[in-house]
This record gives sequence, structure tokens and C-alpha cells, in this order.
Amino acid sequence: MSDSKSKTQALETVEPIGARVLIRKDEDKKQTRSGIHLPDKIEIPTLTGRIVAVSAQVSHDDDYPIKQYDKVLFNPTDAIPVDFEGDNRLFVVPVENIVAVFRKTE
Repeated sequence: MSDSKSKTQALETVEPIGARVLIRKDEDKKQTRSGIHLPDKIEIPTLTGRIVAVSAQVSHDDDYPIKQYDKVLFNPTDAIPVDFEGDNRLFVVPVENIVAVFRKTE
């Protein structure tokens, strides 16, 4: 018998703490609504994204009707980038900086 154990790679996650959420920012747009393609150096900054994780404090607070996978509009002023992925689209954002949630009515 060999002493080697099969090493399983632990999955690393990011969990926000306090009144914060983890948001994956949408891609910046390279085309206007009317269909005009912008040069590579010009992009329309996007302030929308999907909530990846919600802190325990926010999930238990009825004043914040947000949950994982909601699409939100946020103010990036106090957003902290998370160097977790190559594309750097993850941000820890104070819940006060979420200004709107997109909802579909049925």
C-alpha cells in the first residue's frame, strides 16, 4: 500500500461580512443601445451586476429585500475589488450602495 493520499483541491469562496454583498459586475458595454460599436479604448461603464453572495447580517434584515442572483444597480464609490478571478469583476459592496433591484413582474 502506498502512503500517498489523494489530495482534493479545496474550493475557495468569498463570503462578505457585515452589511455587505458580493457582486459580479456586468461586462462594460462596447456598443450603444442604438447599435453603434465603440472603439476598443472607449467603453460605457456598467454599474449593474448580479449578487453572488449576501452576508448573514443582510440576509436576516428585512430592510434589504435582496438575495443571491438578484440583478442590481449599485454605486461603485465604496466597492472593493476582489482579486479572486482573472477578470476582476467581483466586488464587495456595502449594502447601502445598492440603489435598485431589477424585478420581473409576472
